[in-house]
Amino acid sequence: MDKKSSEKLAILTNAELTNEQFQRIANFIQKNVGIKMPEQKKIMVQSRLYARLKELKISNFDDYIDYVFQQNAQGEEEIALMINVITTNLTSFFRESNHFDFMTNVALPEIAKEYPSVELWSAACSSGEEPYTISIVMQEFMRTHPNAIRDFSILATDISSRMLDKAINAVYPMESVENISYDLKKRYFLRSKNKENPLVRLNPYTRGKVKFDRLNFMDDDYSISTSKNIIFCRNCLIYFDKPTQESVIRKLIKHLVPGGYLFLGHSETIFGMDLPLKTVGPTIFKKID
Repeated sequence: MDKKSSEKLAILTNAELTNEQFQRIANFIQKNVGIKMPEQKKIMVQSRLYARLKELKISNFDDYIDYVFQQNAQGEEEIALMINVITTNLTSFFRESNHFDFMTNVALPEIAKEYPSVELWSAACSSGEEPYTISIVMQEFMRTHPNAIRDFSILATDISSRMLDKAINAVYPMESVENISYDLKKRYFLRSKNKENPLVRLNPYTRGKVKFDRLNFMDDDYSISTSKNIIFCRNCLIYFDKPTQESVIRKLIKHLVPGGYLFLGHSETIFGMDLPLKTVGPTIFKKID
């Protein structure tokens, strides 16, 4: 590394996000993505944006913010990359397993009486573990109830194109399936031959039942062409304020059939909201006419 590059790296390492700079980014994220960015998130945002500064060879946040908010295609592209870096993505296979138990034992037997083909939506799919879990649950239900449901399809959406790329690839570290039974791993996962870096991938059929698309919850309307029997929207509404939560849920259930089910995250609630939903289980709701 030459002296000039070394000096630039040292400047970058010491770059600090001021309160004013953070507030400008936070206001933009809340307005356009809906995610609240309280002041205690400033260090997290600063550390995550270092990667963008390094990539662009920008040495301070003033220049980076000017670059992001320039009114041209380059700025718009960087806005999408900034959102990808800042938004938090945490998920796992069969997370909050009680939801999948309810789906298997209650929701699907009821839905099967009226719908031979089931439409499902993972509305904050992150890196894909949730929609692929749904695909496995559907296949298991069809395997054990051979005459109940003829087919199913899953829409999976997220705001982060980076996460969507990872989800479409469907490759995960071996430890991500440690808590999944041997039978399920054998039926639905392919194992890599690389012993130094053991990976798994969902089999082609399980992957093929999921269609991925990018969606921003803050859009006025969601371009969803079919009505859904089941919608999962878990552990993302906690980042929104109460009015935004209600607005997002209202737009989601616009695409839910009457009698369809909405699954929220374990710390999320519709308490105090005027919505056509009734509670049927912990963070499980049914749409009423």
